[in-house]
Amino acid sequence: MQDDPRVDAENQEPANVRGGRGEPLRTTPLASVADLEVTFDRQGVLVHALRGVSLDIGPGEIVGVVGESGSGKTVLGLSLLGLLPDRPRPRTSGRVDVLGIDMLEGPEHARRGLRRRSLGAVFQDPSTSLNPTMQVGRQIQEVAGSDEEAIALLDSVGIKDPARRLHSYPHELSGGQQQRVMIAMAISNRPALVVADEPTTALDVTVQADILRLLSRLRAETGSSFVLITHDVGVAAEIADRVVVLYAGRVLESGPTEEVLARPAHPYTIGLLASRLRLTSPRDRPVISLRGDVPDPESPPPGCPFAPRCELVIDECTTAPIPPFAVPGRPQVAACIRLPEAAELRRSLHLADAWPRIAQERDTLAVTLSGLSKTFELRRQGGLRSSVEALRDVDLSVAAGEAVALVGESGSGKTTLLRIVAGLETPDRGGLVLASKAPQMIFQDAVASLTPWLRVRELVGERPAGSGRPREEVEGQVDASLARVGLPSKIKGAYPRELSGGQAQRVAIARAIVDPPELLLADEPTSSLDMSLRAVILNLLNRLRRELGLALLFVTHDLAAARVIADRIAVMKDGQLVEIGPAEQVCERPSDAYTERLLASLPGEDAIVGRGTG
Repeated sequence: MQDDPRVDAENQEPANVRGGRGEPLRTTPLASVADLEVTFDRQGVLVHALRGVSLDIGPGEIVGVVGESGSGKTVLGLSLLGLLPDRPRPRTSGRVDVLGIDMLEGPEHARRGLRRRSLGAVFQDPSTSLNPTMQVGRQIQEVAGSDEEAIALLDSVGIKDPARRLHSYPHELSGGQQQRVMIAMAISNRPALVVADEPTTALDVTVQADILRLLSRLRAETGSSFVLITHDVGVAAEIADRVVVLYAGRVLESGPTEEVLARPAHPYTIGLLASRLRLTSPRDRPVISLRGDVPDPESPPPGCPFAPRCELVIDECTTAPIPPFAVPGRPQVAACIRLPEAAELRRSLHLADAWPRIAQERDTLAVTLSGLSKTFELRRQGGLRSSVEALRDVDLSVAAGEAVALVGESGSGKTTLLRIVAGLETPDRGGLVLASKAPQMIFQDAVASLTPWLRVRELVGERPAGSGRPREEVEGQVDASLARVGLPSKIKGAYPRELSGGQAQRVAIARAIVDPPELLLADEPTSSLDMSLRAVILNLLNRLRRELGLALLFVTHDLAAARVIADRIAVMKDGQLVEIGPAEQVCERPSDAYTERLLASLPGEDAIVGRGTG
């Protein structure tokens, strides 16, 4: 590798690639992935993460890699960074070339030098990537070199009062601030390529919009290329030049963003876009969702990986892998032998039957809040104390059978209000009146909310068993509750760690409804889910409301999700309700400027052509 003229022999530094400011970028791809296969061996069981992936990344280009969880997106990002695990080392074939360095088999010192000087990485959860015991400034200095450079970096990514923030610990920063710190560290060396793996997942829509604008601005200022990994096509629509649709380890479609998202060619891309929530999605019927699940990577289908879920499948789809074909008259490729039929599928997508109407008892209230207030006392470094007023004189009621969505940014008081209703926090003042049955709560992180040493059977049956009911009756209730959320009874023997994200969320819902409450509390239950699974969970909650007569208090930062799940939307800011009204009215004719800002921050609203247009 040291004989390669593109690499400095002493430092393994790519030469004539980026140079100083204003120096032209190279005209050949910065990175090339060719027929990449990555297979993990888990105690003798082979897990096929990537299967024949090929793509190029050009200089100054933003490539969006989209797909559901389990599609192989993160493994692709780690391959580009040369960070696939060593123990156990996965089986790999094909090639990953970044700036002339073989990131699969090249010398470790060459890959390390490339990462240090020319690559950057931004991962999904900055709280696990930043060292919690070190001040932010020290962590940035490790890559930036000095306080002055660290302050300049923090300023460049929009951190207010950057000199003061140098002395903050990660836990003293919001999620958006932590992500900005990670981006500052990633761009400290003006990298040629940055891999951003779900950098906006679970962030508020306003923070998400800020992060996307920041990445776009940094590309313009530094000329860096970005690989933006995301499960939300709306995020890719905002800033990506090109989109690669990954599914079950294979590329099913790729091309210019405006073409792929406005006129998708592959049935999977069509279904994925149809399942995306928008402010124009019908409220009176289920959200379109892909049927079935992503195939098990331990036994992927031999043909098109989407064949088991595809409405257009024929025998030829199931026998052998299908290579990408050029879409006639379009600048994109799609791995489908039924492209003409897929075009008709896109035009003929139909909506499910409308939801049955709910007879709401307006005179019967599931919960009433009056003048609810809550202040938290905080102890800061050096023993100093401060306080945060989480709720201020909140008045709110939810009728029997009604769904109300609480919307707002992090820190607005949504979760505090929900926890008070659940009895997990005590208000400082104000009144709280509940219906006769205690409410049940679904938490944002479903896996973390499930006791890890209990099986699903015990988790779901905990409340009925605690009331002294016979074992056979409890078992029957568990089976019925799992069936209601679409899970087979055989899952009863599984531990939480053995569940997928969607399964864990459904188990959490089954546990909450096994003995149906009058009020169900849901704290961001879809924020970290991919688009199709988010549609499944929203449809499930809507169906359960009708079947069981539940009232629902639903916390979210996503107004599009709030619009399809709720009868009314309550917008919170700084611990206060700033707007409340019917869901359609709040989304179409907001009365508060803050609500207008939330609506304007939804990603991809103007970038994706609506369903059924050609």
